[in-house]
Amino acid sequence: MNNELLAFGLLAFTSFFTLINPLGTMTIFMTMTSTLDDAERTRTAKKATIAALITILAFAFSGQLLFKFFGISVNSFRIVGGVIFFIMGLDMLKARLVHTKVKKSEVKAYVNDISITPLAIPMICGPGAITNAIVLMEDANTIPHKIILIAALTVVMLLTYIILYSSSRILKVLGETGNNVMMRLMGLIVMVIAVEFFFSGLKPIVAEMIK
Repeated sequence: MNNELLAFGLLAFTSFFTLINPLGTMTIFMTMTSTLDDAERTRTAKKATIAALITILAFAFSGQLLFKFFGISVNSFRIVGGVIFFIMGLDMLKARLVHTKVKKSEVKAYVNDISITPLAIPMICGPGAITNAIVLMEDANTIPHKIILIAALTVVMLLTYIILYSSSRILKVLGETGNNVMMRLMGLIVMVIAVEFFFSGLKPIVAEMIK
């Protein structure tokens, strides 16, 4: 049981970390907060990560209600999620992941709201992270599994905050080449997770069709 919880926690942590991709978000964060002082940048990072955490948890716990309302099966969602993950992973592997950008002329107008949109949503809390939360919550059959899932997500968000907070120093250490290498490595992991999700959803559907 302990090994199962550990494996589930490791899956939750690695999948959320790679899909949220705080190192990839870091460069955009620095660009969007370049006109802010250190205190304002810290408050922006804190507000963005808290908002993203609340949003992902809301989707995780309400996902099943959405399934029932729209008549969507979990297996179908796994297949679609796998496709989304694979596309995201492919873009990350090519170091060309698309981020939401704010025009220079609009930065000042958005300065009080950028922590919610676009930083928290959709940059940190994107479709990949939301899909991952819903699917993993469905797999979390016991209370300990749900606690592990929430704990793993919280740790990832804490690391995201620390990375954004330390973004100036991290970027100098990694450099452009290091940042591209890190993104490609995360993209490879996301693509592996995508294949697992896709076939875990496809197998029950094919088995049902054969019957």
